[in-house]
Amino acid sequence: MDIKKVVQYVVIVFVLYTIVTSPARAADLVQVGFEGISDAAQGVGDFMTELIT
Repeated sequence: MDIKKVVQYVVIVFVLYTIVTSPARAADLVQVGFEGISDAAQGVGDFMTELIT
């Protein structure tokens, strides 16, 4: 079995376990993740704006 698939299965099992055992904590982690992505996208946008002006 490929190591990449094993790691993928472990991550999936961990995510499902976290959701089942602590839904509030899982929701907090998702929110933090989306906030990080949003902040990164805003930073890229600000950088591009500064390059143009």
